[in-house]
Amino acid sequence: MNAFKYLFIIAICLLSFGCKVNYSFTGITETPETFQVNFFQNNADLVEPGLDRDFTDALQVRILNQTSAQLVLSGGEVIYEGEIVEYRISPMTATAENTAAQNRLTISVNVRYINTKDEEKDLEQRFSFFYDYPAAAQLSGSIKDTAFDEILERLTQDILNATLADW
Repeated sequence: MNAFKYLFIIAICLLSFGCKVNYSFTGITETPETFQVNFFQNNADLVEPGLDRDFTDALQVRILNQTSAQLVLSGGEVIYEGEIVEYRISPMTATAENTAAQNRLTISVNVRYINTKDEEKDLEQRFSFFYDYPAAAQLSGSIKDTAFDEILERLTQDILNATLADW
């Protein structure tokens, strides 16, 4: 009986080491060897200086941090390109005096994802996210930094999920 236990444990170990399970907490199952992120030009009606650079950098960092893919300047196995198409500030809620109590910053990007190994995975999609802030506050300083951080984090995660993860 004792020998049977040892054989059973050895068999389980061999099976578990022999099986290659491709699992990740990020949901990314197939990581490309290389990726390239082309500059996302700001084509929104209202242009925020530096947003194009910040978004491009944020997408590169997100992919570097959540995959094992290497960033290349050209010839990437997968390519991200597109443009910022919306930067809008709009009133959201009103007070009893018919003034805005809260404003919403919305940023939208149009992304083209090109998979050079599998054309069926190519994608063109618009991604959008927002940040609400008090109307009495100006969108500058720490409020602007917080808004950009939150929006760019969500946009880049949504883009990564849509292109490389099986969500």
